[in-house]
Amino acid sequence: MKFCMVTTFFGGHSFGGDAAYVDRLARALLRRGHEVHVIHCADAFEAVRGRHPLRPYTPPDGLVIHRLESRFGRLSPIVTQLTGRPGLKARALRAVLDQPDVDVIHFHNISLVGGVGVLEMGAHAVRLMTAHEHWLTCPMHLLWKYGQKTCDQPACVRCSLLGGRPPQLWRATGAIPHGLKRLDALIFPSAHALEAHRQRGIEGPLVHLPYFLPDDWSGGLEDHPPDPSPRPYLAAAGRLVKMKGFQRLIPLMRFLPEVDLKLAGTGPYEPELRRLARGIPNVQFVGLLGHEGLVRLFHGARAVVVPSLFPETFGYVVLEAFAVKTPVVVHKGGGAIHETGVLSGGGLSYETDAELLLALRRIIHDDELRDELAEQGYQVRINEWSERAHLDGYFGLIRGIQARRSGNSRIPTPHLDRAASARPVSNPARTDRS
Repeated sequence: MKFCMVTTFFGGHSFGGDAAYVDRLARALLRRGHEVHVIHCADAFEAVRGRHPLRPYTPPDGLVIHRLESRFGRLSPIVTQLTGRPGLKARALRAVLDQPDVDVIHFHNISLVGGVGVLEMGAHAVRLMTAHEHWLTCPMHLLWKYGQKTCDQPACVRCSLLGGRPPQLWRATGAIPHGLKRLDALIFPSAHALEAHRQRGIEGPLVHLPYFLPDDWSGGLEDHPPDPSPRPYLAAAGRLVKMKGFQRLIPLMRFLPEVDLKLAGTGPYEPELRRLARGIPNVQFVGLLGHEGLVRLFHGARAVVVPSLFPETFGYVVLEAFAVKTPVVVHKGGGAIHETGVLSGGGLSYETDAELLLALRRIIHDDELRDELAEQGYQVRINEWSERAHLDGYFGLIRGIQARRSGNSRIPTPHLDRAASARPVSNPARTDRS
C-alpha cells in the first residue's frame, strides 16, 4: 500500500512529539513493505523555531520526504495561519495527495502545512487524521489560556493576540466541522483527549488508538542494570516552555539534597529555569539529547517526572520511561498523562507541591514500590503500547473503512470504538523539495 503522511513539522525541522510519532509509524510501515511519503513544511519551522536547533535526523531507507519550501519563505505559513487553507502550498500538496495510486492519507499536525483546507485533498484515498494536540478546538494548540492556565472558557481572539499570533477568524465559518466530515476517522492517542474534543463539539468517527514505540527503541537496556552514577537522580525532559511545569519542580530540589535532577531539552523558557536553579547544586541542565542519550538518561533514573500544567493528549515521555522500566511521577492537571502514567499502573500522581515532594521521596527511597511501578509500566509498553498492537489496530481501522466504502460486509471491521468508550489501559506499548 502507498501511504502519505501530512504534517507541519518533521525530521530535523521539528520539536519532537507529533513528528516522533510520524517517524515511528513511517518506519513501521516501511518494515512491512509499504511505500511511505511524508510531506512537511520547512518554512513553518523556520517561522516559529526561534533559537531551537535543527535536530539531527537520518531518514530510513525508502522514505520519500517532500519538504515544502516556497520562494516566499515565511509568508507561506502565515497565509495558511490566516486563512486555514494551503494557499501557496496547494499545488505542491495536490501533486502528491491527488495521485491515484495513494491508498491512505494520514493527516497529523496540519496547522501550518495546509490548515483544515488540506482535508479536501485526496478524496479517493482512505483519509485519517491523528489529533496530536488540541488545534481543532484551540488556535493556540494547547488549551493553555493567556499563557498562564488551562483553558476553562474560550476567549480565542484575546488569547491569540496575547500569544503573539494573528486571530484565525476563519474558525467562525464552520470550516473545521466541514473539513472533518471529509475524514474516514479522527484518531486520538488517549481516551482523555478524545473526550475533551467531544465535549468541545468535535463530531465524527472518533477513534482511540494509543501511541507506540518500536520494539527495539530502548536497545535492550531494560534487561540490564543502568550505567553507574555517582548519585541517584530524577530525570525530566521536554521542550523548555512554561506550560511544561518545570518551574514547579526545580525549587523543590532544595528539599531533596540526596538526589540530582537532570533536565533534558531546550526552549524559550530555559533562561528563566536556569535562574530558578541558581544556588541549587543538584539541578543539572543536560541539553537537547539524541535518542541514545535520552534512553540512557531515563534508564538510570529513579523516576521520570512529568510536571505538565496543560492537558497533554498522551505524553510520549511516559511511554519512553516505561520502555526502560522506569516509573513516572505526573501532575494530575496534565490531561492524558494521568491516564497514561497512573491509570496504567506505572506511576504516582500529585496536585500540590507538597504532594509532589512526598511522591518523589516515596519513589526515591522505597525500592519495592519503585520496582512494582516500573514493572507494571513496562508490561503496558510491551502489550497495549507495542508496535504490534498499534499496527493491528491501525490496519484494522483501515480495513474497516475499506469495507464500508466497498459495501463488503464480509470484511471484518476493527475492534475500535468510533465514539468515546475507549477504555483506559489496564495492567497485565531521499528528500524532494516541493
